[in-house]
Amino acid sequence: MRPAVPADVEAIAELRAMVMRPDLERLGRFDEHRVRQRLRDAFSPRHTSVILAGGAFAGCVTLRPAEDGQWLEHFYLAPGAQGRGLGSAVLRTLLDRTDADGLLVRLNVLQGSAARQLYERHGFTVEAQDPIDVYMVRLPGALGT
Repeated sequence: MRPAVPADVEAIAELRAMVMRPDLERLGRFDEHRVRQRLRDAFSPRHTSVILAGGAFAGCVTLRPAEDGQWLEHFYLAPGAQGRGLGSAVLRTLLDRTDADGLLVRLNVLQGSAARQLYERHGFTVEAQDPIDVYMVRLPGALGT
């Protein structure tokens, strides 16, 4: 991983659109412009890391400070980088840091997204949900399976 820079925003916005499209379409929420603009509006290079695989751009993740812990956001992996353990390795690295600092971590994931299983394996539990999003939390030191 490397720290993100402002110039990364468009590559990350494109990745977000590609990765989220199937779930957003399934939920009737895909908008070609909005999916990219929401990333642009929320992009924080200071809290974002670019994920590299073999030296090439493979994804990104944001760990943003919040009042009571951290928010895990914008965790996207290119389709070719999925299913190889890279997401688990990145998540373990981030959670080792938050555990060492005694911080809880929150995130939200789209209803029906396969990513929810990844988060559950790493100790996240459902805190609340609505028809579109599942809000999850992980207490410091929560053991995954």
